[in-house]
Amino acid sequence: MKFKNIFTAFLFFFAIVFSQMAFSQTNYADVKVDDLTDTQIRQLIKKAESIGYNDAQLEQMAAAQGMNATEIQKLRLRVEKIRKQDGDQGNEKSDGNGSGRNQQNGNELDRSRGYDRQNLRDTTKNAKNTGLNGDLKDKKALEEETNLEMQKLFEGLKPKIFGEDLFKNENLTFEPNLRMATPKSYVIGPDDELLVDLSGDNEVNYKLKVSPDGTIRLQYVGLISVGGLTIEQATSKIRSSMAGTYPSLKSGRTSVAITLGNIRSIKVTVIGEVVKPGSYTVPSLFTVFNALYESGGPNRNGSFRKIQVVRNNKVVSTIDVYDFLLNGIQQNNIRLQDQDVINVPVYQTRVEMAGEVKRPALYEALNTESLEDMVRFAGGFSNDAYTAQIKVLQKTNKERKITDVQADDYNKYNPLNGDKYVVEAILDRFENRVEIAGAVFRPGQFELDDNLTLKQLIAKADGLKEDAFLNRGYISRLNADNSLSLLSFDVAKVLAGTEADVKLQREDKVTISSIFDLREEYKVTIQGEVRQPGTFEFGDNMNLEALIQMAGGFKEGATPNRIEISRRIKNSDATSASAQTAEVFTVNVDQNLKIQEKDFTLKPFDIVSIRSSESYQVQRQIKVEGEVLYPGTYTITKKDERISDIIKRAGGLSPLAYVEGASLKRTGGAEARAADSLERRKEEKEKLMNLQRLKQSGAKDTTTIEKDLQVLRSDLVGIDLVRILKKPLSRNDLIVEDGDVIRVPKELQTVRVTGEVLKPNSIVFIKGRSFKGYVDGAGGYSYNAYKRGAYIVYSNGSVAAAKKFLFFNNYPQVKPGAEIFVPKRAEREKIGIQGLVGISTAIASLAAIFITLLK
Repeated sequence: MKFKNIFTAFLFFFAIVFSQMAFSQTNYADVKVDDLTDTQIRQLIKKAESIGYNDAQLEQMAAAQGMNATEIQKLRLRVEKIRKQDGDQGNEKSDGNGSGRNQQNGNELDRSRGYDRQNLRDTTKNAKNTGLNGDLKDKKALEEETNLEMQKLFEGLKPKIFGEDLFKNENLTFEPNLRMATPKSYVIGPDDELLVDLSGDNEVNYKLKVSPDGTIRLQYVGLISVGGLTIEQATSKIRSSMAGTYPSLKSGRTSVAITLGNIRSIKVTVIGEVVKPGSYTVPSLFTVFNALYESGGPNRNGSFRKIQVVRNNKVVSTIDVYDFLLNGIQQNNIRLQDQDVINVPVYQTRVEMAGEVKRPALYEALNTESLEDMVRFAGGFSNDAYTAQIKVLQKTNKERKITDVQADDYNKYNPLNGDKYVVEAILDRFENRVEIAGAVFRPGQFELDDNLTLKQLIAKADGLKEDAFLNRGYISRLNADNSLSLLSFDVAKVLAGTEADVKLQREDKVTISSIFDLREEYKVTIQGEVRQPGTFEFGDNMNLEALIQMAGGFKEGATPNRIEISRRIKNSDATSASAQTAEVFTVNVDQNLKIQEKDFTLKPFDIVSIRSSESYQVQRQIKVEGEVLYPGTYTITKKDERISDIIKRAGGLSPLAYVEGASLKRTGGAEARAADSLERRKEEKEKLMNLQRLKQSGAKDTTTIEKDLQVLRSDLVGIDLVRILKKPLSRNDLIVEDGDVIRVPKELQTVRVTGEVLKPNSIVFIKGRSFKGYVDGAGGYSYNAYKRGAYIVYSNGSVAAAKKFLFFNNYPQVKPGAEIFVPKRAEREKIGIQGLVGISTAIASLAAIFITLLK
């Protein structure tokens, strides 16, 4: 079944691949990887990574787009080469050295070839999601989406034709303005509407439509032929024809204005290498660009430089779209007339500009243009372009060849059809760079002047800092083979002139260390009873009083006596078992931070400990809750104050107090509660679970386990308040501690039963009722109950467990407010066939041994 699913997934995957090849509108079988620039390969890698494809999937996509196996192999090598180059450059930049040192970082990229397992899993997952045997619409949508991703991924491999988007841009329609004033050069034709407006002594308006034979009929004037005349010519003719009817036109007392009303439609034909050739009915104000936009513009074989307008079998205009694309000039973009023909011929010479130019694309060249013009068409060189020469990749009648054109010959080189001009990037290196780092005022990179020396470079960096290490510096220098060498020098002697100065070379890196870089950072630590304990930076002649002041001074409970300073031992006897590991000094100071005897000077890495005063005590408090006369918070007045003393101070017990249920909660005081972190709670919870499992597994020392369980479950301490009040100062009368909570409840009337019983609940306490009776009141034991492990927790926090005597379970006494807990029996693994076989084999072996011994 698994093999069938994998095979089905493979079929689905290859169906997608071949459908993509079938539906793809772009064929990449003719793509030559050798013709692609490094920039194009990097763009391809970035696009693949943005879509989420690795290098192996990138090759699969290339194969799906029609690229042959040889080119795929070349693409693989180019990708690996560029990744390696980029990795080396990243290492060089991190080292601050851009000279091209080949330092390997050891990070090899793991690129699997072919259809990797992850790709297969993803394909299988997609196949399942889309339903191999079900939803065909989802399958088709997946194919279309993947196909679009592939086309988007490889669209950068095919260069664009410069200007091909001009007539596909929805925001640039070249639509004529039909509300503008009538152009005087507009030629009138049939179906045009002329507006004749008389004003002055005679007021009259006429709307006249030009007839098919080019005439208009004017009232009181008759027929006037205006077809083929411009607006300016027609105005003059109409005025002279109306002068006989309206004499005031001659005297100027009446004027006539002639404008164009509704314009006619004309029919033009667009032929040749256009996207949508054919005949178009357009307004008579349309220009050549309007008609080209309607037809989609030139196709991939069409010329943008020699578009012809044919009128009456004569070429009346030749349009070069580059004039508009490059300069915004619509030269020869004439207004069309009826039956005009626009012819887009096949291009004659088309070249490709690639690499470090601002507009890499395919450009059409005229016979009179040179390589310099092609560079101008491409927007010029980019900022990183190597402008000294351009590589020309040409196709001869027999094979391909490469030509290097120098900068002086750009204006002389005539482009040939199929040429590809590759403008390479400048080298990623400096011809005159040196660098200085470390303890100088202006570290960084500097120009390598003629005969620049080490001393001069230090002067350029504004000299040495005060913390400069003067005994030694070093120069990192490249050998002739780009390997690294180090030259050491005495900084002080070179600056003093007593040692020969060093002449610097290209890419030298001078390092002058700081004295602080060559030793461990000097610190001192103060801890104990100061306001801001911590670690502070050491300074020469630093004394104890200064450090205490930096730490915020003493706390109120600090003692100025017996301050302990521990110091490192540098020359300890490593062979002696009792060798001294630290040197300790004890110093007394007063509250004014003055040494009583003499100043004590600290040394690096000293640790100062400030002790608490033996007579200083912070108030400690406990809380009394429940059935006492005066519940609340009480301050401990003496070190040995006990529970009975606190109950007495609280006024004694109330009439409703349930003395046997009194409990003591000991949380360890305020500081201990603050230190009770989340991690400690997790550890306690894990320990609790381990103890429960140990108890359920039948451990013998159940008393110890129950005790540990109770301590971990809560902070309750089991006390017997009845005995405490009856006999104060006894061993049951505990000494109270800070944070204790004494709680005396009311008479409790229920017993809670939980754990592995059928219906855990609370049951009314009945005196004399047995442990088993309360369990039965909760429905009895469940199937998984561990009866021997059942125990009871009393309201005062003490715990009692069931005990085994012979074949009988002896359960503890039940008291009001208690909680009975029945744990779950530990799960046991069932013995399978393999286990049974093993046991049978062992028994048979023992039987054989026994029989042998008997014989």
